[in-house]
Amino acid sequence: VIFLLASVCAILYWIRRTKAKHSSDSDSSFGIQYPKLSCAELFQATNEFSSANLIGEGRYGFVYKGILNFNEQTVAVKVLNLQQHGANKSFLAECEALKAIRHCNLVKIITSCSSIDFKGNDFKALVFEFMPNESLESWLHPNIFVQQVPRNLNLIRRLNIAIGVAFALDYLHHHCETTIIHCDLKPSNVLLDNDLCAHIGDFGLARFRLAPTGNSNHTQSSLVKIRGTIRYVAPGNCYE
Repeated sequence: VIFLLASVCAILYWIRRTKAKHSSDSDSSFGIQYPKLSCAELFQATNEFSSANLIGEGRYGFVYKGILNFNEQTVAVKVLNLQQHGANKSFLAECEALKAIRHCNLVKIITSCSSIDFKGNDFKALVFEFMPNESLESWLHPNIFVQQVPRNLNLIRRLNIAIGVAFALDYLHHHCETTIIHCDLKPSNVLLDNDLCAHIGDFGLARFRLAPTGNSNHTQSSLVKIRGTIRYVAPGNCYE
C-alpha cells in the first residue's frame, strides 16, 4: 500500500511539474494586454453588484460573480471597500504582485479598474478568472446552513491540490524576478477550477522580498510585522 501510494504521488508530481513548467514558460507576463473596463461595465456585468451574485467576502471587500458583455466570459469581480483601513494599500499590493506573475496554479487576473462610481466616490476593483468549484475551505468545511450537493475530496484529489499549491509557492519563491511572499495562504484562498486543480488567490497582503545587498548580511524585505490570518500565519512571516 505504501509503495502504491508513493508511486501515485511520484506520477502526480511528474505530471504536474511538466504542466507547471509549460504553463509558466508559455504564459509569460511579457506583452500581456489587459482589457479596459469601467465601473459601469462591471456594474452591469454583476447585475448591479447584486447580493444574488455575491460569492465571497473578505477583509477588504466583496467578490461578485459576473459576465462580461464584450466576450460573455464569466469572471469574479473583487470590489474593494475603500472605507476599510488598508483597502487601498491592499489593492496596490495585489496589482503590483499580479502584474508580474503567470502560473497555472495562480488565479489569473483579467484586469483591474480604478475610477469613480455613480456617486462620485473612488472605485477600485480587480477582475479574475472565475473558479466554479469555489475554495478549498468550502470543501473541507461546508456550510451546514446552506443546502448543497455533498462534496468529497478523496486522497488523490487532496494530493493533487497539495501538489498544485506547492508548485505555485515554488514559483513565487524561486522563479519570479523578485521573490513574492503571499503572507495569507489558507484554504479560503485556494480556489478550485472545474477539474479541482488548485489556484492560489488573494495577494492583498503579498510582499516582495529583495535579494541581499552588498552592504547587508540580511535579506531586505518589506515585511515589517506579522501579516495574515492568525490560525494560518507562517512562523517566518515576520521580519525585522
